[in-house]
Amino acid sequence: MGDRTVFVLAASADIGCALAGFFADDGCTVIGTYRARAAAAPLEGRPNVHLLACDVASRDSVRAMLDGYRALQRPWDVFISAVGLLDPIGPWTGLDFDAWEQSVIVNSTAQLRVLHGLYPLRRVGRPVHAAFFAGGGTNNPFTNYSAYCVAKILLIKTCELLDDEVPDLNAFIIGPGFLPTKIHQQTFANPEGAGPAYTKTAGFYKALGTEVTYRDIYDCVSWCIAQGREVVGGRNIAAAHDPWRDGGAALGASLRGHPDTFRLRRAGNPGTTAERGPDPT
Repeated sequence: MGDRTVFVLAASADIGCALAGFFADDGCTVIGTYRARAAAAPLEGRPNVHLLACDVASRDSVRAMLDGYRALQRPWDVFISAVGLLDPIGPWTGLDFDAWEQSVIVNSTAQLRVLHGLYPLRRVGRPVHAAFFAGGGTNNPFTNYSAYCVAKILLIKTCELLDDEVPDLNAFIIGPGFLPTKIHQQTFANPEGAGPAYTKTAGFYKALGTEVTYRDIYDCVSWCIAQGREVVGGRNIAAAHDPWRDGGAALGASLRGHPDTFRLRRAGNPGTTAERGPDPT
């Protein structure tokens, strides 16, 4: 890992800060962004960490950050996006639509804007990697969290499309499982809007220590990088539940042989063949 440059979008977020620290510990050069610099305080002063201001909700801020990154003259090898918010929370028909749409943008296309701007600044000559995160609700309806859920589905499908279109990019998405990050304060601040998720989230906090740690997330991301595009490209890997640990040899072999696994597909009805869309070629 030590010869890699890792770009962490939202290194001021809990997961982003932890991953940036682990990559730096392993000898990587880390370029991290922050919206509130105080939240990136654990990374301050580290000789192999550079911090850049960036609010992904502002195109001007993204452009300024990209200018700052170019000035560093450090081609990147790994892109990590730890951006995420749950608000607005509540039944879709009762939400302010502008707030809903902005949440979808921040949770999906705003992050992709950064990757799109960074792609020409990648290290050329060897594969590069892009990791995103998707939480609960990507496999089933996520009641009262529609903006977050819709955006994460968009990211999942985009990873598959990037895998199809960009041969030197290993794009994948990680389901991190439950971690006690700041994002959950949005649920606790709106118990009425959250509905059943409020009680469920509180229950997760009571059961902490039974699922994943920040180190687990880092190890899972590292496993996906090591496996490369041939195994994990375009896929949604669950850090808490998929058998990637201890080398993950069986999982890697299974994914190589099953191109539809951990991707968005329309499953067929019992007794029928799964339907796929027409091939435009």
